[in-house]
Amino acid sequence: MTGDGTSVVAQVIVVAVAYLIGSIPTGLLLGKLYGIDVRKEGSGNIGATNLYRTVGRKVGIFTLIGDCLKGLLPVLMVKASAFPPELAAWVGLAAFCGHVFSLFLKFRGGKGVATALGVFLALAPVAVTIAIALFAVMMFVWRYVSLGSISAAAVMPLAVYLLGGSRTITLVAAVIALIVIARHHENLSRLLSGTESRFKA
Repeated sequence: MTGDGTSVVAQVIVVAVAYLIGSIPTGLLLGKLYGIDVRKEGSGNIGATNLYRTVGRKVGIFTLIGDCLKGLLPVLMVKASAFPPELAAWVGLAAFCGHVFSLFLKFRGGKGVATALGVFLALAPVAVTIAIALFAVMMFVWRYVSLGSISAAAVMPLAVYLLGGSRTITLVAAVIALIVIARHHENLSRLLSGTESRFKA
């Protein structure tokens, strides 16, 4: 972050607001509209895949869109403002961290894939298209959402770097990738043991 004292304070406030937006537990709130606490159903995750499986396709899709918007909108708003361009990346990271470590859920949350998607749709649209394509291939061949998500996260920093992304965006992509992969550690164990659930449309 750069600028005089006043602008730095403003930037810190913007990052904090992005974190709070990211902290909104979309899946949990949508599940409760149907009388379901998704933390006690299925995988216990508040993300779109668990909502899809436990509440229904429509709610799962709405959760995906909501979580994606939490990452997309704060970044777009900063990019359209007079703030330094690099702030957009930090705002994206803050929104992502809000979802994964939600203030409203005692710093617990989802795995961050949909929110990361929103962040990089705004920060690095070409790179995220590559990641989405890899996700789609993994899903088509093996039908594992977790494998697709892990693969997409892993390729994202490399794609950003090779496409000429800034150091800040590349760093943020690497941090987000590491967190997403770490959040999937149980899925990795199940993939290795052959007990991971395949996605059913």
